[in-house]
Amino acid sequence: MELIPHNPGEGIYPATPDYVHAMEVRGASRLLFVSGTMGLDPAGTAGATLEKQLDLVWSNIRTILASADMTTDNIVRLTSYLRDVAYAEANSEARCKALGDRRIPTTAIVVQTLEADWLVEIEVVAAA
Repeated sequence: MELIPHNPGEGIYPATPDYVHAMEVRGASRLLFVSGTMGLDPAGTAGATLEKQLDLVWSNIRTILASADMTTDNIVRLTSYLRDVAYAEANSEARCKALGDRRIPTTAIVVQTLEADWLVEIEVVAAA
């Protein structure tokens, strides 16, 4: 599988250092679409803080990816749903920590979550 980031230098606003405008995927034989994943522990209890929920979200995503013999290196698209715009920086930092030096197309949306104690939800698309 080959991943080719696309960040046009002209005719569009520049991408910030933490994402790319588009990711071309060549030669993938499998796609995995992960539903919105919350910062819940195995008992279904939300982490008490945003940081704890972000840790749980990424742990849960890694578990789901592993069930398909994938890792965070296979993520090619990510959407974050944040309960408050103030969570954007912590969410970006957690994403960059989880992905290392990899930059992928990403979107963050501020929404009302289904449960008041759910502060963040993340969905991903992975390819292998």
